[in-house]
Amino acid sequence: MPNPRRAGPCNVVIAGSQVFVVDMGENGNRNLNLMGISAAEVDALLLTHFHSDHIDGIGPLMLYHWTRGAKTAPLPVHGPEGVVQVVEGFNAAYALDHSYRIAHHGEKVVPPSGGGATANTFALEGDKAVILQGGGLTVTAFKVDHDPIEPAVGYRFDYKGRALCISGDAAKSANLIATCKGADLIVHDALQPRLLKEIEAAFAAQGNANTAKIFRDIQDYHATPEQAAESAQEAGARMLVLSHLVPPLPFAYLYPAFLGDAPARFDGPIVVGEDGMLFSLAPQSETIARSRLM
Repeated sequence: MPNPRRAGPCNVVIAGSQVFVVDMGENGNRNLNLMGISAAEVDALLLTHFHSDHIDGIGPLMLYHWTRGAKTAPLPVHGPEGVVQVVEGFNAAYALDHSYRIAHHGEKVVPPSGGGATANTFALEGDKAVILQGGGLTVTAFKVDHDPIEPAVGYRFDYKGRALCISGDAAKSANLIATCKGADLIVHDALQPRLLKEIEAAFAAQGNANTAKIFRDIQDYHATPEQAAESAQEAGARMLVLSHLVPPLPFAYLYPAFLGDAPARFDGPIVVGEDGMLFSLAPQSETIARSRLM
């Protein structure tokens, strides 16, 4: 559903000098620019799964990663099985543009070896696995329940005594709660079925059975705000941020209707995420400072 105030799913994690992007939905790269974060500074893109709304912004990120920093190596993209097919598709789609820019700007500005992206597949033998480690940062991928979409993962980031979990698209699951145990901050997708049922009914009343079915189908493979709150409570998180909101909410006065009973199910603060929000976790502390970059 369109919302001019929100880009597609996209989160940025900064740990010291390291910059990672988790998913890259439409207009994600635009928002990086608006927030003052250069795509050239991104060390890698981590994908949770391959639904179109989580990958359709990869092209601009690849381009800006290359052209803003005169990169000599492509953008690394990490993901579960299937990431090679996705990355090869984007590389093929941008191949002509790649050649045009080299011819126009020259190899010093856009080194031929730096365009596009490279795929890095990780395997999950069990329910989770450390996929990246260095500079004091550990990134763990963990399985989530987004049935029938498989594979689908979330990510946990541990850095200097602080921890962050990003769910990706996920229904409530024991593995998410176990892996995110003790995290300071959980960023969780959320879908409010009560609001979706109203939209489904409206389309059905208009005779648009296909769209009504889509809104009915999606109601059981995202967590509700209440379930996200329960997961945060069981994991012992300090703060819960709801992201990838379904339906999108153009006005803050709709937030209480979206949250439902969630505040009663989590002892900490619940934030309805908005584009440009910044959450800062100082090393070896318990504070979470909030500000905005756009």
